[in-house]
Amino acid sequence: MAANVVKVEPIALMPTQAGCAVFLGDGKKSILFYVDPSIGASINVVLANEVPPRPLTHDLFSECLNALGGRVTRVLIVKVEGEVFYARLFVEAQNELMERKIIELDARPSDSIAMAVRAGAPIYFLSDIWEGLEDMSAVLLKMQQEQ
Repeated sequence: MAANVVKVEPIALMPTQAGCAVFLGDGKKSILFYVDPSIGASINVVLANEVPPRPLTHDLFSECLNALGGRVTRVLIVKVEGEVFYARLFVEAQNELMERKIIELDARPSDSIAMAVRAGAPIYFLSDIWEGLEDMSAVLLKMQQEQ
């Protein structure tokens, strides 16, 4: 990946009255955004190494990609407008019917993260976007202490 990106990882998911708080971090700072509780649960089930009794939506999509010779290779957060984040999901596909192809899809960051954790794919922010976001490490610490 180019030098104009910052690699991040999910560092905490916490239930809130508004849904689920997702904290992403790069080891120096963390940022926060909120997702629907069902997507938070979908991310958390993978991070906790749990297997749901039935496939979740992201499991189904992941299995479809695999069946077609595709896999998620990375996620890139490309824009933030107010509190809305925009992401690109990168899929690499190759099978007996087509040569190697890289597909870039517009996707919600929450869905992208759910897919990335299933595939073990890295998550990146454009550097200028990441640098412009407020460090929420103190908020994370406070939420962890309250639980």
